[in-house]
Amino acid sequence: MKTKPIEIKMKLSGRKHKIQQEFIHCKAKRIIIRAGRRGGKTVGVANRAVKRFLAGRRVLYAAPTADQVGSFWTTVTRILAEPIRQEVFYKNEADHYIGLIGTEQRIKAKTAWNADSLRGDYADDLILDEFQLMNEDIWDAVGAPMLLDNNGDAIFIYTPPSIHSRSVNKAKDRQHAAKLFRLFQNEEKKDPTRYRTFHFSSKENPYISKEALADVSRDMTPLAYRLEILAEDVNETPGALWTRKTIEDARVLNAPALDRIVVAVDPSVTSTGDDAGIIVAGQYNDHGYVLADLTVQGSPLTWAEVAVKAYHEYEANKIIAEKNNGGEMVELVIRQVDPDVPVTLVTATRDKHTRAEPVAAQYEQGRIHHVNSFSALEDEMCLWLPGDPSPNRMDALVWALTDLMLEPSFDWEKFVG
Repeated sequence: MKTKPIEIKMKLSGRKHKIQQEFIHCKAKRIIIRAGRRGGKTVGVANRAVKRFLAGRRVLYAAPTADQVGSFWTTVTRILAEPIRQEVFYKNEADHYIGLIGTEQRIKAKTAWNADSLRGDYADDLILDEFQLMNEDIWDAVGAPMLLDNNGDAIFIYTPPSIHSRSVNKAKDRQHAAKLFRLFQNEEKKDPTRYRTFHFSSKENPYISKEALADVSRDMTPLAYRLEILAEDVNETPGALWTRKTIEDARVLNAPALDRIVVAVDPSVTSTGDDAGIIVAGQYNDHGYVLADLTVQGSPLTWAEVAVKAYHEYEANKIIAEKNNGGEMVELVIRQVDPDVPVTLVTATRDKHTRAEPVAAQYEQGRIHHVNSFSALEDEMCLWLPGDPSPNRMDALVWALTDLMLEPSFDWEKFVG
């Protein structure tokens, strides 16, 4: 049931710069904001939330940490302090919501980082702040359906995430916010009434100290400055073993008749832990071809079934599996699915970077070709640096291409030495 707007004349909070004014009043149904730290995105969206709330709408704001919720909530309560004091609206400080008695008109702020933590509500306006730190299912599984009742609107806000600081990041794909931004950019060209994108750096907020910004910027690495201040989406880590251009230049649509094919597995030992990387690759003369990324999360039996199915489907010569994580269980679970599949177990005696370097060299020589596109795999390849979480797809890729392109003649000691 739509609520009749309550007529209250009041000024929104603080001084707002030009881009804030634009997204506060934007009428598009799907908005995404990419902004630098202290750029004014949360204060701006708090003003927008109050404006929508006063128009009779049900507004839900979500962010992954209590500190982020607190910043939004402080701005909202400051704007609405007088009507709350006069008991026009009631405020529940513990649960962070303000409402109009007898109606569904409400503005609420909560911590949420995945689908389960967002459940149990609906909204006319849904705001997902620090979206880059959230699991993708917060929008796909719960956020979008909660707008069904009144054909609601959604706004996504993010600062490109630090490449290395990953402890609070719940996203499976660390590029998911950037990819959504690019999707909205394309859709905006076709339908700007439905989709809008906003991008602004910290510098574009005229109300923060230019001297402080310049001073802090000198303390940051060039990459951190691009991410945190300029709010650039970086899809390639400086110093990574692979570049997007190297992969793209050698990409093909079809593979030739291959001499050998392998299915490589970087196993997981639990159903709720890391993904099990599963890569299918082949070799023709002195070139390698990446045919499929079948990476899956699930029990050992789940990934074994996927690997064995791929072995038969691609008419592979064997399955290669790393045994460091799971030991002899790795081969046993594969043979539980099919006792006749040839299995080669490999042991990681060198660190991931060292194992990957000779494979990366093959890419630089234009000898490895991706048959079509493998977005998640290519993200791992171009964003991973030593010390980062285990790159499951990349590990499986390295095992496959080492077997096809480098073994048995490759002299590891000569390469390392």
